[in-house]
Amino acid sequence: CLPYHCNIAVADAAHAAGIHYFDLTEDVPTTAHIRTLADTAQGLMAPQCGLAPGFVGIVGASLVERFERCRSVRMRVGALPQHPTGLLGYAFNWSPEGVVNEYLNDCEVIEDGVYKLVSPMEWHENLYVNGTRLEAFTTSGGLGTMCETYLGRVENLDYKTMRYPGHMDLMNFFFHELLMRERRELAGEILTNAKPQVDDDVVYVHVASEGTIDGRLQRVEFVRAFFPRVIAGNRATAIAWTTAGSVVGVIEMVRDGALPASGFLKQEDVPLDALLATATGQLFADA
Repeated sequence: CLPYHCNIAVADAAHAAGIHYFDLTEDVPTTAHIRTLADTAQGLMAPQCGLAPGFVGIVGASLVERFERCRSVRMRVGALPQHPTGLLGYAFNWSPEGVVNEYLNDCEVIEDGVYKLVSPMEWHENLYVNGTRLEAFTTSGGLGTMCETYLGRVENLDYKTMRYPGHMDLMNFFFHELLMRERRELAGEILTNAKPQVDDDVVYVHVASEGTIDGRLQRVEFVRAFFPRVIAGNRATAIAWTTAGSVVGVIEMVRDGALPASGFLKQEDVPLDALLATATGQLFADA
């Protein structure tokens, strides 16, 4: 799996070859470039097909469709060690470049019907998944193209990363008070050296939407904890199979004609039920 800064070159090559392109990026400028390619693409250009953006956006879109009027969609995802140690309570089970990117780049939101860019690692909140206390805070890229899609339809839309309590304050200290935001590559090296990947991880997903259904104000939630599992005889970490499972499920749908074969694919245009019905998507349904 390539880091996000390699995606543009791969997308250009796929476009030139006239073949489909899928990626896992959360990087907003990368997606903007891929979108321009889609105007003349012979194949489908489908960025942001991973967990967040990706699966979480598909879930969020499915909730929006249940409301006559949707006043909020709050999307939270956390890929974490099951058995955290130290003050950070974290392990780098995926791209350090991606983590640093999402902690430092501005975040798209819709607030009170207005599209905005807000700072990362702010808007702190506490929440629980299956009795586990977590904190959540703004990070970039997790919404994909959803702000554009739902501006004027959803009054409040935001994405936050979930971590064990105390993580956000330490990361703000590391990046801003120690000025590591100016040395992103070194920051990634320091963090991965201190908190290497673990096999026993967990992916928490918490998506909640509020609005009017049949004239009544209601709240609908999709809350899950995904754990490592054995797939085709091989043990896969939670972050590995949830990320890969989302993109492979989308690829299955394109192969079967359930999604367009050309142009640009927004994750919110992927029906959740259809994704879960694919051979790979059933992993999410069975978890």
